[in-house]
Amino acid sequence: MKIRLFGTVDDSIVDGPGLRYTIFTQRCFHNCSGCHNPKSHDINGGYLKDIQDILSEITANPLLDGITLSGGEPMLQVKPLIEICKEVKAMGLNIVVYSGFTYEEILKDAKKKELLQLCDMLIDGKFEQDKKSLALLYRGSANQRLINVQESLKQGKVIEYQIIDNEVKI
Repeated sequence: MKIRLFGTVDDSIVDGPGLRYTIFTQRCFHNCSGCHNPKSHDINGGYLKDIQDILSEITANPLLDGITLSGGEPMLQVKPLIEICKEVKAMGLNIVVYSGFTYEEILKDAKKKELLQLCDMLIDGKFEQDKKSLALLYRGSANQRLINVQESLKQGKVIEYQIIDNEVKI
């Protein structure tokens, strides 16, 4: 199975807690003013990559704490990401996902929810230029939340991660 990518980073320390393999998906229709990856929006842009190649790259780095799904908009390519995430969970790694969709919007779509259920942290909501802050941990704008997905699903309400000493523990 293949996925359309904008790119990958095999050793990110800015896309979530710890050392991460970040997958930047291609395709987005949110059109957030001030987006940091506007070239990732074109549905025909980027390049195709086999998910087995991505999994091999993840496996090759024993120092990884987890992976991050970013974009573009990851929720537009749920099928290949579900397959990647199932394998990553079996490796014992955590999963962070960035989405312009809110947690509540994702829950209303069965396929998006299926992907979300495999994740540990969701950074949700569109980037809002007027709420931009460089002081926010893992977020671009103050409206975006750091959601503890597994706890939120258990409790049936949004549970946000606590930031302690400018750090989040997954």
